[in-house]
Amino acid sequence: MKRNLTKSKEYFDIAKRLIPCQTQCLSKGPTQWINNVAPHYLKGGKGCRVWDVDGNEYIDYAMGLGPVVLGYGNESVDNAIKKQLEDGISFTLCHYLEVELAEKLVDILPCAEMVRYGKNGSDVTSAAIKVARSYTGRDKIIACGYHGWQDWYVASTERDRGIPKVMKDLVFTFRYNDIEGLASILDKNKGEISAVIMEPVTAIKPEKGFLEEVKKLTHEAGAILIYDEMFTGFRWSLGGAQEYFNVIPDLACFGKAMANGMPLSTLVGKEELMRELEKVFYSFTFGGEALSLAASIATIKEIEEKNVIEYIWDKGQMMIDDVKKLIEKNGVSSYLDIMGYPPKSIMVFKETGEYTTMEMKTFFQQECIKRGILFIGYHTLSLAHRDSDIKETLAVYDEVMGLFKNAVESGDLKDRLEGPVLTQIFKNVGDRSAGLAKR
Repeated sequence: MKRNLTKSKEYFDIAKRLIPCQTQCLSKGPTQWINNVAPHYLKGGKGCRVWDVDGNEYIDYAMGLGPVVLGYGNESVDNAIKKQLEDGISFTLCHYLEVELAEKLVDILPCAEMVRYGKNGSDVTSAAIKVARSYTGRDKIIACGYHGWQDWYVASTERDRGIPKVMKDLVFTFRYNDIEGLASILDKNKGEISAVIMEPVTAIKPEKGFLEEVKKLTHEAGAILIYDEMFTGFRWSLGGAQEYFNVIPDLACFGKAMANGMPLSTLVGKEELMRELEKVFYSFTFGGEALSLAASIATIKEIEEKNVIEYIWDKGQMMIDDVKKLIEKNGVSSYLDIMGYPPKSIMVFKETGEYTTMEMKTFFQQECIKRGILFIGYHTLSLAHRDSDIKETLAVYDEVMGLFKNAVESGDLKDRLEGPVLTQIFKNVGDRSAGLAKR
């Protein structure tokens, strides 16, 4: 069960000298994975499994933090990338695949009448905010959920160093399902709100009529409704959560699963709004990079032809149902629960008074990783997760839940930790979906 992490630690020591935070994405860094137990660096992946630089194998449920919906090394997508690679990657003029993918996105995404591309989610959420501000002539925005690293959004969080204080006066947040909270902000800022941007759903299910009422209030206030569908896009349905719930926003931002791991995002929406991008400055060299466009076209084709959405709903429901059974079997319902939807379910740890949620999550992650499960706290299943992988995972969860219960009830959970306790990247952002509003 003890894994050799020699090479991983060697790379990590070098990274501490050369790379601030030792990572390019905080969710992949050392604050989110228990040091001395979790590998710091991966080398490769195939299907739903990954291997670290020391050769240790793990079943992965984060799948690149959401993008890998078909599995690592999907043959159809990889072949599309290789084929395009023979013709080139980036060019002096636009590439024809920009048009071919745009035609497909307009066909399958309900709100899409026009399309622009980005590389990260932050690219297109920021473009959406610029469009809304340009169109309405207003500066203030209201957010619900997590929307990337750009100043306009991060000013609303505690990680606001380096951001002009004036930005904090331009962004407000409300908690998911709190329609009165949204109404109050709109009422106090009449005629000043340019947009409401929100994740249409996370682990918390929308109360009846909530999404419809958000849209109604937003439009009555003369503001633009923007959906951040980074996680829900190409998972909840082919057309995202807006298709699943049949509530269509004015603009929407997609990324992650649209290219099975290649860096691509897109802003789509009504033509009247998207035409603002002919006045708003939104331009960068790699916006039309061809390998990612080819990967996206191939990914969407695979999703359609292999009924991937139906598959991950089926296997995700299996995961939820069986984890609930294990929670009851092991008598840990006072400390642990699973919630969310089959495309993305979340393990929820409950504070005991003696232990924090992060201390409990750290212990659970530690024991799962030692047994070959790369546990991050949620499950984003892919086409590559087979029944055998899920059964192997459930067997590990069963064993770990027994250890978890014993550690909590014996009062020595912290003594059993083999590394530092995980920390939250943001203290409040997750709670905007679950309950705590800010500002």
